[in-house]
Amino acid sequence: MSGLDVRDVTVVYPGSPPVTAVDHASITVGRGEIVALLGPSGCGKSSLLGAIVGVVEPISGTIAFDDEDVTTTPIHQRGFGLVFQDGQLFPHLTVAGNIAYGIHSRPRAERQDRVAELLELVGLQGLGDRKVTDLSGGQRQRVALARSLAPRPRLLCLDEPLSSLDAELRSRLADDLREVLTASGITALMVTHDPGEAERVATRTVRMSAGRMI
Repeated sequence: MSGLDVRDVTVVYPGSPPVTAVDHASITVGRGEIVALLGPSGCGKSSLLGAIVGVVEPISGTIAFDDEDVTTTPIHQRGFGLVFQDGQLFPHLTVAGNIAYGIHSRPRAERQDRVAELLELVGLQGLGDRKVTDLSGGQRQRVALARSLAPRPRLLCLDEPLSSLDAELRSRLADDLREVLTASGITALMVTHDPGEAERVATRTVRMSAGRMI
């Protein structure tokens, strides 16, 4: 099965001395699979995610999707989406405006249909005209997820997407997140330090420690 194939990726940050954040890490995520990358803070999992998306440049190794090497491909040409810890929504835009941001070049009718589809998918029907500043933390993360799904990325990366929420809400949204990812049929890689969250969301968990896969 095709999908993401990361081989022997190493990420080193300059300094005195340099810091090796990722040390010859390899991971695969098959088409339609939801994989959790689990490990404590500082183990290199977010650096590896950054290398996969393209915001961090590895010093060695390869990153491929569907047998296409994207190691040096610019971020905007990889076809990957990213959900951050805090969502990073645009406060001056409505819910619908945020979701449609990544597909602004498409015809208006197509944008409206896609936004309506995603609002239903993430359980925010009827809130398209609401200001994102008026939403709860959980609702804002749903908007961030919908915005990332809007361009139909071939891979969705999620960097601790629920860590900013309280424990009760985080547990409930973990189940919802798995339902949304499964319903969309997307290939996903989620970084988390919470074993329970990994178990609830992912179909498979890979552990990482001190920059290496264990």
